[in-house]
Amino acid sequence: MSIEESLRNAMEEVRRELNNLQYQYGLGHPCFIRQSMVLDELINQYNRMFYGQTRECLPTVSNLQYGGY
Repeated sequence: MSIEESLRNAMEEVRRELNNLQYQYGLGHPCFIRQSMVLDELINQYNRMFYGQTRECLPTVSNLQYGGY
């Protein structure tokens, strides 16, 4: 299994657990928030694999076009 596959599998497992915690405790519970932070870090690692360390490669609010909104 490649690093990419392992990371995607880990993200999916953590996401499932996050959903379970949300149903069990709600969005504001410390367990949910902690698990959300774990998922955020996995997503950040995944993005760094594809986009590198530079932030200018990733879309940001300031450089998105909103079509006149």
